[in-house]
Amino acid sequence: MSIWSRIADALKALRKGEPLNAVFERLRTPPERSVAFTIAVIALGAKLAKADGQVTRNEVAAFRRVFTIAPEDEKDAARVFNLARQDVAGFDLYAEKIARMFPPRDPVLLDLMEGLFEIAVADGEFHPQEEAFLNTVAEIFGLTERCFRCLRARYVGDVAPDPYDVLEVAQDAPLEVIRSAYRSAVRETHPDRLAARGVPPEAVQIAEHRLRDLNRAWEEIRESRAA
Repeated sequence: MSIWSRIADALKALRKGEPLNAVFERLRTPPERSVAFTIAVIALGAKLAKADGQVTRNEVAAFRRVFTIAPEDEKDAARVFNLARQDVAGFDLYAEKIARMFPPRDPVLLDLMEGLFEIAVADGEFHPQEEAFLNTVAEIFGLTERCFRCLRARYVGDVAPDPYDVLEVAQDAPLEVIRSAYRSAVRETHPDRLAARGVPPEAVQIAEHRLRDLNRAWEEIRESRAA
């Protein structure tokens, strides 16, 4: 059974009146944990697309880029997305529920934030309402202001990301400490690690951009220290 079919089964339970808490509780334990993660991505992604008042084709296309959806699963995926995008209300409740599935600052929460940023900038604009939405979600997820600033710089592109922010190290940290932080971040970004911590295969591709930025940040710091 595909992940989208399992999501459809969860939605059927919701339509029959089963409490949302009960559905999420049932989906928390492996292997269904990835289903809960995907439901949250769909719900938050759809509501984020609605945050600036309208859902554009580019935003829907961005969602499909983040999640590789097989043609036979598109109907189920669209049903989930359309159900969630009716309004923005309740997005914080989805964020709170997914946050409670993981320890504070769990890497999965960063994966989800990256997917949301991809959707937010898909229409070529970064609306203040979208920034407020993402900032609220980041706070609920327990992400640091530094982390949010780094993500914003990467995806919005109006300022260059600070390499020290990317690696979350102090600017006066010894090079060996920075190298250790870089290697640790790269290990956590490996596809095998992503799968092990419950990220569904459809979302693993999000990490490619992060790995690129980690490498670029390390090279920039290393070269500046060598100068």
